[in-house]
Amino acid sequence: MLVSKEVIKESGILFGTSGARGLVEQFTANACAAFTHAFITSIQTQFEFQQVAIAIDNRPSSPSMAQACAKAIEQLGLEVIYYGVVPTPALAYVSMQDNIPCIMVTGSHIPFDRNGLKFYRPDGEISKADEQAILNATAEFEAITGLPVLTVSDKAASQYSERYTSLFDSQMLTGKRIGIYEHSSAGRDLYAPMFEALGAEVIALERSDEFVPIDTEAVSDADKQKAKNWSKEYKLDFIFSTDGDGDRPLVADENGDWLRGDILGLLCADVMNIEALAVPVSCNTAIESCERFSHVTRTKIGSPYVIAEFDALSKQYDSVAGFEANGGFLLGSDTIVNDKTIKALPTRDAVLPALMLLAAAKEKPIYELVNALPQRFTHSDRIQNFATEKSAAILREAKENPVMFLSKIGFENLVVIDIDTTDGLRMTLSSNGIIHLRPSGNAPELRCYAESNTNESAQEIVSKIFNLLRLFK
Repeated sequence: MLVSKEVIKESGILFGTSGARGLVEQFTANACAAFTHAFITSIQTQFEFQQVAIAIDNRPSSPSMAQACAKAIEQLGLEVIYYGVVPTPALAYVSMQDNIPCIMVTGSHIPFDRNGLKFYRPDGEISKADEQAILNATAEFEAITGLPVLTVSDKAASQYSERYTSLFDSQMLTGKRIGIYEHSSAGRDLYAPMFEALGAEVIALERSDEFVPIDTEAVSDADKQKAKNWSKEYKLDFIFSTDGDGDRPLVADENGDWLRGDILGLLCADVMNIEALAVPVSCNTAIESCERFSHVTRTKIGSPYVIAEFDALSKQYDSVAGFEANGGFLLGSDTIVNDKTIKALPTRDAVLPALMLLAAAKEKPIYELVNALPQRFTHSDRIQNFATEKSAAILREAKENPVMFLSKIGFENLVVIDIDTTDGLRMTLSSNGIIHLRPSGNAPELRCYAESNTNESAQEIVSKIFNLLRLFK
């Protein structure tokens, strides 16, 4: 017999900001089974269920990982419901309605040589305490020797689509030309029918048979140019895309300019008349300065931290939500939209903010909605294959001697007026600019977020820091 805690430790797989992540070769059949046994046994004392749902993204490694998880579920005497390739929020939503746990096999936006597992209890996404319970569980199980054949159910896809198309008039998007940048997104087969059901003319763009690791917080220059070219060539009013597992949106306005995720989230929350927000510390400060919300709480980066704030906020406010700098929108309470109730979905979602922005754009163009906000600009990027130890040393040096750090990156005439260590190192400068450095929680990467009064200045901050960081590689 194998023991889950020992197998997980030997695998080297770690929990990041949202889910367990690691190299594909680390996710052996037994490692997947160990996580599954640990997850299920850790929640069985709290919930009653006879079924567990599974879904996957389009990574080459995902199907076999799902089969290993399914085998473990069968070992526990439970039934497996398999939804195939669907967005993470679609799996989470249908499972919450059915009051059963679920496992999403996905590495989200990270490269295809890595993968991951996301876990959901019957009442939603697991907490950091749940993660520790999984890591500490000592569930015994037999080694995986054969993988089951899984039959796909379309229930998750259909219920997820109905969740949104039922909110709006079927002619809401009549006259709109919408491009869907499909690449390898887990939801690519759902999005066109959704927008078409609301009256839009849809143009499919660049579907890929190979996995494309789209990072909505660090959009490549190539993808920026693609959006501008597509917008002009096809006369598009809107471009919609997501990351690999469909929980982080990437949307472009009438000019083919991609919106920052936190700006999209802000506009969505405003249109929905959300009273209280929980957002990570990395999000744009326009959220507070726009004065459109009764309360804003800042958290560490990662959906579990945002969700953890919802209970407290719900005791004081009728409508609660959150979003991240990557654009993923989390609905923390049942909310009225167009005189209809949309149920809470406390996990990242890409479709809701896109549709709410399009609803707002019936009155004004998207770029005008963006320009009406306080003009604070953010830019971010990541340096990959950057050792975690090096990241820690750089953050330590910058915190201990910020003047020297600013001098090294070329800002000799500025001083640090505030330091926030909620998550990583976030420094507010005398120029009103912001530098935020944060090592990735699940990959050897260092992210840099910057905020300033102009887009050019925000980009300059990131560029200067990366010029320094490259010397450490």
